[in-house]
Amino acid sequence: MNPIQRPEMYIIGAQPLCSQLTGLSQGQRKLCQLYQDHMVYIGEGAKTGIKECQYQFKQRRWNCSTVDNTSVFGRVMQIGSRETAFTYAISAAGVVNAVSRACREGELSTCGCSRAARPKDLPRDWLWGGCGDNVNYGYRFAREFVDAREREKNYPRGSVEHARTLMNLQNNEAGRMAVYSLANVACKCHGVSGSCSLKTCWLQLADFRRVGEFLKEKYDSGAAMRINRRGKLELVNNRFNPPTSEDLVYIDPSPDYCLRNETTGSLGTQGRLCNKTSEGMDGCELMCCGRGYDQFKTYKHERCHCKFHWCCYVKCKRCTSLVDQFVCK
Repeated sequence: MNPIQRPEMYIIGAQPLCSQLTGLSQGQRKLCQLYQDHMVYIGEGAKTGIKECQYQFKQRRWNCSTVDNTSVFGRVMQIGSRETAFTYAISAAGVVNAVSRACREGELSTCGCSRAARPKDLPRDWLWGGCGDNVNYGYRFAREFVDAREREKNYPRGSVEHARTLMNLQNNEAGRMAVYSLANVACKCHGVSGSCSLKTCWLQLADFRRVGEFLKEKYDSGAAMRINRRGKLELVNNRFNPPTSEDLVYIDPSPDYCLRNETTGSLGTQGRLCNKTSEGMDGCELMCCGRGYDQFKTYKHERCHCKFHWCCYVKCKRCTSLVDQFVCK
């Protein structure tokens, strides 16, 4: 697709045609020109982040909806809320993930397989040095590129704008650290008839769903912050422990996502599917904000009566059933 038609590229200001499209900060434009082969993976990483965000919040009032313009998430991003904190973190995580994997696959000119040090607890007779995901490079590049936009801002120390910049930087780092800390050692057996007389091990990225789940937990435990006279973020409630580099922070309360509000960017929950029997956030009572819901019937198609056939495939039938669905008023 034409870059202009790919809104996910704008989430962190990444555009493949550095000189032709607006949106890059000065530092990002320089990095874009120096590392043009990286740009497509920055876009892919941002897109992965959007998809994961929508998966994690599909049963919440705010469901990480994107809008059809270059801001991707619309006006909701203008508020320094928990939701904005998560979008920054998951987007930065997506970039680390995509660039790290591209290094391993030989797609980038300035990096290759991981050169991570051999883990100390790896058994001595296991080989270390398979072609691993280069999470160190992915982390460093994502930090330079994604944070460039924030670091170039020069707002007065202690101002609201300065607080938002610090918030964005903290959440970018939390997203990168999630990918970095969840990467683990993977091994493969070698030997006659699967005897596993020898093992080769390497560093491997965690499945991105695990990253999303990890950051979703950080969203739920996000820290409310405010800027102090020294121009630093501090906790609103001092009874809690200060956030670490892996924690999400926010400076504004979340808007009301029950009703559509053009000013805050809330799309509301009217027309959203809900679960009549659930008492959680996906339940009709909470999802519909007490407005009630409509019921209708629809046909559901799914695989059924699956049987394993030797050797080696599974054959299923296609079953159709009439089910009730519920939609918020």
